[in-house]
Amino acid sequence: MTSHQVSAGELLQFIRGGRANTRADLQRVTGLSRSTVGQRLDLLNRAGWLRHTTGTSTGGRPCEQIEFDPGHASVIAVDLETRHVRVAVVDLAGTILAEHTGNLDITQGPDQVLDRVAGCLPDLIGAAGITPAAVCGIGLSVPGPVHWETARVVQPPIMPGWDQYPIRERLQEVYAAHVGESGEAGPIPVFVDNDANLMALAEQQAHYPDCASFALVKVSTGIGAGVVIGHDVYRGIDGGAGDIGHIRLHDHPDALCMCGSYGCLAAVASGRALARALSEQGLPTASGSDVRRLLADGNPEAIRLARQAGHLVGAVLATVVTLLNPGVLMIAGDLAGIPFTTGVREVLYQRAMPRTTANLNIVSSQLGDRAGLVGAAAMVVRLLYSSDHADDRLSRLSP
Repeated sequence: MTSHQVSAGELLQFIRGGRANTRADLQRVTGLSRSTVGQRLDLLNRAGWLRHTTGTSTGGRPCEQIEFDPGHASVIAVDLETRHVRVAVVDLAGTILAEHTGNLDITQGPDQVLDRVAGCLPDLIGAAGITPAAVCGIGLSVPGPVHWETARVVQPPIMPGWDQYPIRERLQEVYAAHVGESGEAGPIPVFVDNDANLMALAEQQAHYPDCASFALVKVSTGIGAGVVIGHDVYRGIDGGAGDIGHIRLHDHPDALCMCGSYGCLAAVASGRALARALSEQGLPTASGSDVRRLLADGNPEAIRLARQAGHLVGAVLATVVTLLNPGVLMIAGDLAGIPFTTGVREVLYQRAMPRTTANLNIVSSQLGDRAGLVGAAAMVVRLLYSSDHADDRLSRLSP
């Protein structure tokens, strides 16, 4: 990288990553002159993105330390599940400032769901102790495949009425109606991604930052996977990567899936499938969260079915692990307990070659129910403060 190519946004990446936290460091890593570094820092300071502290003295004059200021703005994170929603105001370091959890039926459709989400935001922003002008973006986690460029879900089996719906534009509209415009010119930035993707991003960043190949499998109402390769979410060409719940199983030809096909993994091993099986046995169970409660209570039939579901998922994951060779395979969602994970381990280690699993660490979610929320916030911060987005925002903020 030559010095004339280093923009203010690129300078910010050195500061955020801890590679350069003094003016001298910035000159050294970028090759920029002192005056040019000063000009770039002036842009970042005018935007309010930096904070300056006094470093430790080694005998001479203490040097000024330059850091990214995570408190200068906040993001709104929304985690939509099939039957409930979590909404939070989060600072740029990932600290939750205020949070709301409520029941919500995603099958009511995008208009009603998104309007309800926006309706709780004024009180939530007030509870966080910030003003609407301090909100720089919204991140939304949804339980379906998302086309990244358009922010639209594509043929989501458990989200009827959401296919190709303009989520970004509608959320911007209802946000402006309930809260007002953001502090920057134009509609508030909105980013949407699949829940398993965002859970994987959050867990990898928080607990396994050195793992360059990370896979998370969420087993709740449906089954999906999120993959982080080289610290970036792998989405495929149109957001379909990780949709393992719709891999067909040859020995379950009569199992009807919500996608309309027969024999899908989700039709026999998801929380919804186990809830149906338990109900058929005289134990009324409506959802994956109900199965979760039964497992927590030690119900023997729920435990048996969860372990059996783990066997089915483990057989599919043997192929996933062979293809990706991850260092960490994380099990998350309503069924992510000992019975299910035991079932996964039993079949996965049997089906996959020892070489493939020699350095594999199979673990349970550490962020739990907040993983999607934390991931949604992290997505917004990563994007808005990336080099390109940062430079674009700085150009619009400049007088």
